[in-house]
Amino acid sequence: MTDLPEHISIWAELADTDHQLQHLDIAGVRTRVLRAGSGPDLVLLHGTGGHLEAYARDIAGLAEDFTVTAYDMVGHGWSDLPDTPYTVDVLAAHLLGLLDALGIDAAHLSGESLGGWVTAWTAAHHPDRVHRLVLNTPGNIANKPEVMERLKASTRAAVRDPSDETVRRRVEFLFHHTEMVTDELVNLRRAVYSRPGFVRAIENTLVLQDPAVRRDFAWDPGWVGKITAPTLLLWTDHDPTGGLDEAELLLGWLPDARLVVIEDAGHWPQWEKPQRYLEIHRRFLRDRRDPS
Repeated sequence: MTDLPEHISIWAELADTDHQLQHLDIAGVRTRVLRAGSGPDLVLLHGTGGHLEAYARDIAGLAEDFTVTAYDMVGHGWSDLPDTPYTVDVLAAHLLGLLDALGIDAAHLSGESLGGWVTAWTAAHHPDRVHRLVLNTPGNIANKPEVMERLKASTRAAVRDPSDETVRRRVEFLFHHTEMVTDELVNLRRAVYSRPGFVRAIENTLVLQDPAVRRDFAWDPGWVGKITAPTLLLWTDHDPTGGLDEAELLLGWLPDARLVVIEDAGHWPQWEKPQRYLEIHRRFLRDRRDPS
């Protein structure tokens, strides 16, 4: 028998895991939500232009210890695309509405890239709703203009022309090992980017890369220092959006934080190094041991 590849397909990752995919009304926004597992609540948030499949390789493993909720943020994936700027406070309000709809008083939150920004903002302004916090490659903590421009350019190009070439280039930006980018993953994102109204929706997301808008939400010790939840900074050694110098900034601002670096990975360690990602989450969220 021929050896099977480690990753066959997105949904094959959930083939042996009971799960539910549903759409919930969150303050009028039809929101796509996937839930699996049992135990303490853990909510996963994707990044800019993303969708819940960003965690396809992790949900089954996490569901062994947690009630896992992954969802498409407002203006993303197959959730609704209302024509309003998706600033961090708007995305955080959507997250809180999801928790309310699911009857979750407080949860562990793990956010990647933009999702990390949203979870951090939520933890700072609504500390009673967050148990423990994981900031996974949150990106551009130093608010560097060149990083903002690169993200805007690559994302706009892919959404305005959702061809295989442009979308593949956008997805490969997330990976250190670009050979791991599958046709399935590219075509899934092409389908998202081809949704009616998505060109406008991505502009409403990219307002956060405008320095004038970003100023009100930019990473800053003034609000970051209000986060009381124990926090894990999950970095990589090949993240194109921010280096370890930015992790050190957060370590200085957060009252209770520790740093773990996943080696040989880019902006999506949850996909490139799923076993390491799972091990770190279990140690930090379940066993509360040193996650390194």
